[in-house]
Amino acid sequence: MERTHIANIVPGSRVKISGFVENLRNKRTMAFIVIRDITGKIQVTVVKEEHPDLVPDIDRMTLDSVVTIEGTAVANDYVKLGGIEIIPDSIRIESVADALPIKDDSAIDSRLDYRWIDLRSEKNTLIFKLQTEMTASFREFLLERGFLEFHSPKIIGAASESGADVFKLSYFDGVAYLAQSPQFYKQMAMASGFERVFECAPVFRAEKSYTRKHATEFTGFDLEFSYIDSFRDVMKLEEEMLTYMIGRVAEKFGDDIVRLYGEEYRVVVPTKPFPVMTVAQIYDEIEKRYGYTVPESEKGDLTTDAEHLTYRLAKELYDSEFLFVTDFAADRRPFYHMHDENGVPQGFDLIWRGTEITSGSQREHRYEQLCENAAAKGLGEDVKFYTEFFRYGCPPHGGFGLGVDRLTMLFLGISIKEAEFLFRGPDRLTP
Repeated sequence: MERTHIANIVPGSRVKISGFVENLRNKRTMAFIVIRDITGKIQVTVVKEEHPDLVPDIDRMTLDSVVTIEGTAVANDYVKLGGIEIIPDSIRIESVADALPIKDDSAIDSRLDYRWIDLRSEKNTLIFKLQTEMTASFREFLLERGFLEFHSPKIIGAASESGADVFKLSYFDGVAYLAQSPQFYKQMAMASGFERVFECAPVFRAEKSYTRKHATEFTGFDLEFSYIDSFRDVMKLEEEMLTYMIGRVAEKFGDDIVRLYGEEYRVVVPTKPFPVMTVAQIYDEIEKRYGYTVPESEKGDLTTDAEHLTYRLAKELYDSEFLFVTDFAADRRPFYHMHDENGVPQGFDLIWRGTEITSGSQREHRYEQLCENAAAKGLGEDVKFYTEFFRYGCPPHGGFGLGVDRLTMLFLGISIKEAEFLFRGPDRLTP
């Protein structure tokens, strides 16, 4: 027989299921076994007198053993798991499990030591169902709009962007680095005439951060597109893409998120356009409303506390979970951002639920100006390979990047350690 996923079982059918033993009540005359696969759970009921041949395998079973069972699915109103149970005629133990070294309430670092066990729960499996839907929605949205998916190198010959927070590695007889982002190569694709590109790939940051939202390796979803008139074109595309994705997630997993993570994480599909405020406007409002102040020298960018307060602010002013922030100080933005005639960077951050999820901008595509910007940041020779992309013509363009793991974290109210399949941080390299 072909295997049947538990979610597809209907009463009256003969089925073959495979999965983990989630619960086992092995009584003198009866045995009740709950089997779990990635789609759901079902009860298997054994009357020992009718199937004495199955008893030896039932006696060998332990929690989390892997089994394959064939039998008949029957309706039973007394069974809580969907009103269906399986009456088996064969049981095969694929793998007997030792006693588990962790529990659901074990400390996060203990659970990460045994991540493959930790991930077996319905709650944790939902994390990756959610991520799959997120990235599939992004891809679908962009492919319908003429974007190409490309794959940029992660081993590079020069330290990217600022030159800081990069991992250095030996490369044959020389030195190489792990890419902080695909930023330079996205822009190279614009100079190649690709016009619209995106990538979903690993990103590496050598930051010694121990916060709930930072990791040394994470999954980035980046895009870039040409022939824009303003950075606001980039903002418009992002709000449309996110609204599309969140609508899909709400439809497919909204009820599961509430059931497993709580009402406070109910998925709210945003309305467009997203609200926009300048950095200066935000500091004025949070000082008036909440008494939060910072020195003038700090007002060119949002502090972490100010960022958190924007969630409350956006809800009060606009009834929105999202807020675009513009008009950052030039010294707080990368050299490749375009500036207006007043020297204001033509870029933005997008904050969702009080946490920054995106930095984006219109890029500087004019060779001479880009070289000037790089020199002003002390990056002339370090980024010469990158500025060469612009010597031979390049259209105006812009883009942004999203952290898939950070989005997941904010959807479910978990830490980045839980949102990644295998977390990498300053003190974790295994499993």
